[in-house]
Amino acid sequence: MRKIIIVVAPVSLNPCEGINNPLSPEEIAEDITSCNKAGASVVHLHVRDLKGKTTTDLTTFSKTIDLIREKSDIVINGSTGGFLKTSSCEDRAIPLQDNRLELASLNMGSTNLGEEVFINTFECIRYWAKTMYEKKIHPEMEIFEAGMINNAKVLIKEGYLKPPFSFAFCPGFLGGLPAEPDIIYFLKNMLPHESIWGVNHIGSKDFSFILTCIGMGASFVRVGFEDGFFYKSGHVAKTNSVLVERFVKIVKEIGYDIATPNEAREIIGIQHKYYYSHLYRNL
Repeated sequence: MRKIIIVVAPVSLNPCEGINNPLSPEEIAEDITSCNKAGASVVHLHVRDLKGKTTTDLTTFSKTIDLIREKSDIVINGSTGGFLKTSSCEDRAIPLQDNRLELASLNMGSTNLGEEVFINTFECIRYWAKTMYEKKIHPEMEIFEAGMINNAKVLIKEGYLKPPFSFAFCPGFLGGLPAEPDIIYFLKNMLPHESIWGVNHIGSKDFSFILTCIGMGASFVRVGFEDGFFYKSGHVAKTNSVLVERFVKIVKEIGYDIATPNEAREIIGIQHKYYYSHLYRNL
C-alpha cells in the first residue's frame, strides 16, 4: 500500500474569520503536535516574528522548534522564501542556521506571485543549494513555472544538487501555474531520474486537486492555513489539525496509507543526523 506524506503549513498571513491561526511559538508548537498526531509527518515553517512578519531574527523560529521537539518527531522543513524584492541570498538562508532543519525549500527561479515579483537568481539558488548540502539539509525544490525544472537540471549538471531529488509543484498563485491536472502531468514528465514530487496548492477551496495529484503519483501533498482554510467547498476548518484529520480520512478511504515521520524521511531520502523516533515512543 502506497504511503502518502502529509505536509502541514500552519500559518496564514491573511487569515479568514473563524480560524485559530497560530502565531506564537507556543501556539504553533501545540498546533503542530496535534497535526502530527492526526497524521502530518512534515511541517513547513517560515522565520517570522510574533506578528507573522518575515524577519532575519531566529529567536521565534528556534523557540518554536524547541517546543515542537519536546513532543513530536515531525520532520522540520524551513522556508528560504518569504522575502520579496530586496533581501540578500544570506538573509534568505537564515533558517539554515538552525541545525535541526532536515528539509528546506529551494526556490528554483523567479516569477510573479500575485502583485509581487519573487526573485530567485541563479547566484542565490547556487548559494542556498551549496549551504544545504554542507549542512546535510535536504532541498525541496519549489517549482512555480515549468522552466524552473530545467533550472534544476542545470544545477544538477553543475554539481550543486545531488540525488535523490524532491520537487514541490506550487500552483495557484496569480501570475503562476494554474491548478490543473494537465499542468501537473506535464511537469512530472519533465523531472529527472531519481525524483519524487508533491504539490502545494495555493488558495485551495477543497481537497479535490491534491487528491487528484495523489492519483497521479504524488508522494507528498500540503495542507494548512498557509495554503487554504477549507476541507470542502464552503466549509472552513477552525484548526490545522481539523484539515489534517479530514484529509487523512479521505486518503485512507480511497486506498492509501499515511507515512509516519520516519517513513517520510526514508521516502524523501533525508540523510540528516537527527532521528527522533526513539524519544517519542510513549507519547
